[in-house]
Amino acid sequence: MCLARRVTGAPRTDHGVVVELRVWHVDSIVQAVRRVAGDRRRLRTLPGLLFAKSLGTGSGRTFTMRDADPHRWALLTVWQDGDAAADGANAEVLQSWAANSDEELRVTMRPLTSRGAWSRTDPFGAGRAADRNTWSGPVAAITRARLRPTRMLSFWRAVPPVADALTDASGLRLAVGIGESPIGLQGTFSLWDSTDSLTSFAYRSPAHVSAVRRTKPARWYAEELFARLAVTDVVGTYQGRTP
Repeated sequence: MCLARRVTGAPRTDHGVVVELRVWHVDSIVQAVRRVAGDRRRLRTLPGLLFAKSLGTGSGRTFTMRDADPHRWALLTVWQDGDAAADGANAEVLQSWAANSDEELRVTMRPLTSRGAWSRTDPFGAGRAADRNTWSGPVAAITRARLRPTRMLSFWRAVPPVADALTDASGLRLAVGIGESPIGLQGTFSLWDSTDSLTSFAYRSPAHVSAVRRTKPARWYAEELFARLAVTDVVGTYQGRTP
């Protein structure tokens, strides 16, 4: 694993709400678990932070324990503006992760569209951009679901064909499984060349279209969220490369 260039700050912007996803690679799993356990209290004190979730990561191939990568951890944050994001980058809770990791990726975004809920709230709704129909740059998609315990097996059987199709999707730069728990609270983060690339996969991939059509009758989710975000900055590396 190469030593990544340190991510020391966030770009300031005049576009309102700023969303950031940080992914760290760490050697000590025990220290990472302890850090996650204490992050909630520390994050709560940061000025201008509207929403935050500490997340485990994985391949997203099956959304079971087999996917989990215990050496990679993520933090999703939503800030009221670019100044709050830039100031928050210097907070001890973020600097501690950076200091104890040998690789870090930070993706900075602003919301374009979102629907659904995450922990009974829409973390991106207040910040949807006015130019959501004209944005021509790279985009990210965040999905998150709370699975119904009685429907997990049905959901897991439906995942592999979609994961296979995603691997070969045109315009995909990065796809990572994310979740607050390896079982039951799961999602994905994907980074795309453009809205057209994302839309083509979402609406033209037979495997994905089939899964979407099954979602409601199969009653997989007790709660779900999908968001599309404009990617304004990508710094650092993931598995040795900048997506």
